[in-house]
Amino acid sequence: MTSAKIKPAETKKTLNWMNSSPITVSPTTSVSTAFQLMSARHIRRLPVMEGGRLVGILTLGDVRSKAADTDSDEARRIPVAAAMTGDPVSITPGTSLLEAARIMIDRKISGLSVVSEPDKRLVGIITESDIFRAFVADETA
Repeated sequence: MTSAKIKPAETKKTLNWMNSSPITVSPTTSVSTAFQLMSARHIRRLPVMEGGRLVGILTLGDVRSKAADTDSDEARRIPVAAAMTGDPVSITPGTSLLEAARIMIDRKISGLSVVSEPDKRLVGIITESDIFRAFVADETA
């Protein structure tokens, strides 16, 4: 009798690899301010929170599509709500890295909000880079 080899991506959980302190913005934050925050912190996405609830995600691509990656008066007037993707795809901390990777591939996105159940409170964010780190850790262990 042979035993099937368990693949690390199937057993590793998002909880252990996510950023559990994501930087967030509100829908009323200007896109210009959000861009400055992204630049300063070297990040490409910001969860958008309102009243303790996740309402969207703002990506660097969203900012660029609004031509708000400058510090012009016009860019300072555009609210995050006008550029963000509402109702973002999210997963729970117990989601396997394999499932998180599949969702990112299927949806053509590079990060996922991680929310608790059942209250859907934001508890983290996981990106392609986090998943890559998990796989590399297997190879170097």
